[in-house]
Amino acid sequence: MSYAVENAVFQWEEGFRVLRAARSDSAAGRALARAVLAVQDELRKRLGSSFSIAELADLYREGGDWALDVTLASGAEEPPPLETAAAIDAAFYLYMREASDSAGGSPRPQR
Repeated sequence: MSYAVENAVFQWEEGFRVLRAARSDSAAGRALARAVLAVQDELRKRLGSSFSIAELADLYREGGDWALDVTLASGAEEPPPLETAAAIDAAFYLYMREASDSAGGSPRPQR
């Protein structure tokens, strides 16, 4: 796995941890979950159902202006920037599980 993909996966995992921790605060957790679902929907439109983790990382590296727009339009009240970034990262993490080279939430080892 390339460093760029490894770094992206690390960031996505951190976002997912924030999402899980937000469950204890029901209002914030619901807002964060709405934002995550909105970004996942947009990822589905942009990548479809057949993609690799590297392709997902490429989209992530291209810039997140579209993801920020989707997050803010998700109906969540202006979340703090850290939560917005976490929502985007968590969405990428959750979508990564659908990648053709995913092994249950992490990249499958290359042979």
